[in-house]
Amino acid sequence: MKITVNVDDVRYDDDVEPRLLLVHYLREQAGRTGTPIGCDTSNCGACTVLMNGVSVKSCSVLAVQADGTEITTIQGLGNGTAHPLQDAFHEEHALQCGYCTPGMIMAAVDLLRDNPNPTEQEVRDGLEGNLCRCTGYQNIVRAVLKAAGRAGVTA
Repeated sequence: MKITVNVDDVRYDDDVEPRLLLVHYLREQAGRTGTPIGCDTSNCGACTVLMNGVSVKSCSVLAVQADGTEITTIQGLGNGTAHPLQDAFHEEHALQCGYCTPGMIMAAVDLLRDNPNPTEQEVRDGLEGNLCRCTGYQNIVRAVLKAAGRAGVTA
């Protein structure tokens, strides 16, 4: 099937198999390898991207479902510079192995778009579909709270 999708402000016109997952399309055809393949079951959230500004787990979306949409990956988030959430994750030491970080940041962008001044509990609730095996989440929550209110925090 033929799809047209904008990924990180670049237009792609591609033929894809109807069963191809968006995460595989992004990595293999669009070259967006910053979006990791985690569990392939939508449980971990590592593959979270923004589709028309809303966070989705790209392992649970078919590439054909993305036809005509605007996709933002972790690589396109800062438009060539570090995004405020990326800065906050660095400043608050909110990563260890880094595998979950792209998905956490993308989910946090969506969270902060809807709620620019969340409480700690609202951040925890907003990120509950994204798993981290290393950090214990405390620094991740602190980073999202730190980024809240910074200019340019939403995509």
